[in-house]
Amino acid sequence: MTTSAKGGATLDTVLEFVKEQRGFDFTGYKRSSIERRVTKRMSEVGVEGYDTYLDYLELHSEEFAELFKTILINVTRFFRDRPAWEYLADEVVPRLIETHDSSTPIRVWCPGAASGEEAYTVTMVLAQALGEVEFAERVKVYATDVDESALDIARHGAYLPRQIEDVPRDALERFFERTDQRYVFRKDLRRCVIFGRNDLVQDAPISRIDLLVCRNTLMYFTAETQAQILRRFHFALNNDGFLMLGKSEMLITHSDLFTPVNLKWRVFRKVARRAARERLRALAFDPNNGASQTIGSDLREAAFDTGGRAQLVLDSTGALVMANEEARRVFSLGVGDFGRPIQDLEVSYRPVELRSHLDTVQRELRAVALNGIRWRDGERERIFDVAATPLLADGTLIGVIVAYDDVSERYEIEEQLQASRRELEQAQEELQSAVEELETTNEELQSTNEELETTNEELQSTNEELETTNEELQSTNEELETMNEELRHRSIELNDMNLLLETVLSRIGLAVIVVDRQQNIRIWNSQARDLWGLTAEETEGQHLLSLDIGLPVTEIRPQLKAVFTGDSQREEVTVDAVNRRGREFQCQVTILRLGELREDGVGAAIMMVESGSD
Repeated sequence: MTTSAKGGATLDTVLEFVKEQRGFDFTGYKRSSIERRVTKRMSEVGVEGYDTYLDYLELHSEEFAELFKTILINVTRFFRDRPAWEYLADEVVPRLIETHDSSTPIRVWCPGAASGEEAYTVTMVLAQALGEVEFAERVKVYATDVDESALDIARHGAYLPRQIEDVPRDALERFFERTDQRYVFRKDLRRCVIFGRNDLVQDAPISRIDLLVCRNTLMYFTAETQAQILRRFHFALNNDGFLMLGKSEMLITHSDLFTPVNLKWRVFRKVARRAARERLRALAFDPNNGASQTIGSDLREAAFDTGGRAQLVLDSTGALVMANEEARRVFSLGVGDFGRPIQDLEVSYRPVELRSHLDTVQRELRAVALNGIRWRDGERERIFDVAATPLLADGTLIGVIVAYDDVSERYEIEEQLQASRRELEQAQEELQSAVEELETTNEELQSTNEELETTNEELQSTNEELETTNEELQSTNEELETMNEELRHRSIELNDMNLLLETVLSRIGLAVIVVDRQQNIRIWNSQARDLWGLTAEETEGQHLLSLDIGLPVTEIRPQLKAVFTGDSQREEVTVDAVNRRGREFQCQVTILRLGELREDGVGAAIMMVESGSD
């Protein structure tokens, strides 16, 4: 055990602290590698000794993310070890396609995906083999990692030119789109790649996989942890599934799980097993053991019953260990939910609040039954009988199984029976009442018939009024069309006048600014743009005195005031100015009042030209 020179803290102390604070368990990683990476990070932040580094972690919460980046070593490339990918494309993928008919989906898992290069490499290989349309319809690529920051990069699928150097030119042109600084993987194919967090040591594997690509990831784990991960890989793969490892990884001691297809390129095939218990062993884990060892036969035998009803298995700490297929379907549980505390999951309070009842089961070691629990699942209401039962081994609580019996159909039949009885009684009462009402109705019908004749005459009169109104509306419509035609002609004339005004302002050879009574800019011609470097779009609607240009607008404020107050029709002044190119010059400014002195008046025209120029 490595001890700090300054105190009693050890590397194990640091790892335990990280596990408590962030939930990352690195005890399954190779000891020498972890020690080197932690020491490297300590050197980078300038601390010596594990005691000091623990203090640093407590004071700087952002250091956890940097430590994880250092330990996890996210090194990857597109088409890394190209001959291996060529073998996969030429030999493995065709065999994979042959064993699946055109309607069968193909599922791929890339654990340890880091920033996504290898997941997108698999995508390109399969898309070239199947064609892009069939690929999008049939293939799902699940790319997982424990590093959320790396997964964020992978989800965007945007890479620098140096990162795509190993991508063949034809694949680059076919699967990437070029932006200003990056190459972005095509969005339509990127939708087929699902990125998510998955800890190979603690989380349950993704199931029903046809191709599993895990390259240069196993080499960071201890032999015991590698064995556990490989058992999970065996569980994840279909019986005819393929496993592709990195060039530094071998499976010499695991021939009971995988048989080599090509040792040179590290391609293996699953050795099929039929025993259900062997498959379930790969899912069971002990959250207090970093190597993620199997719990033992007591919990495996008592906890999981593969019946038709939904079942959840919790360990003694309240973490979700297993959920059968019906539970995953009904409660939308995924692989990322395994190992999480039940109180962090929606199923802890829907369809029923479980937490208090689970406390009762754990405290009193007795089963708790909850009947007639109603739950609205989308538009459908379902009813469950829920039972939480303790799982005991030698009198000690090792877990809890929660079973959900869907009794919706039974309740529905009972409710329908009760409703039918009530409807029958009501129908008998209504029948008696209907007979009495029928006699009264016959009398009323006679009276109603007479009223209808009167109403018919009124309707005839109303119809004549509607005809008259329709003719009036038609006349009004014709008048509106005439007005619209006049409005269109006036709009054309106005556009012609605006064009003429714009032409005049651009040809007079002066920089012209027109402001309203509030000194907000209404017109800014092209010479003003060339002189001061601002376009009309940037200035129109802005206050004149708020502009940051080479014209000292505050120096012409007195002349503007004289024009707007009516003291003068025209004002001239020469000021020192700087044009958009930074050249100083004498600017002759002429201000002319436009229109009458009214609040809604146009305002003034400001004409600017270099003093002494024509």
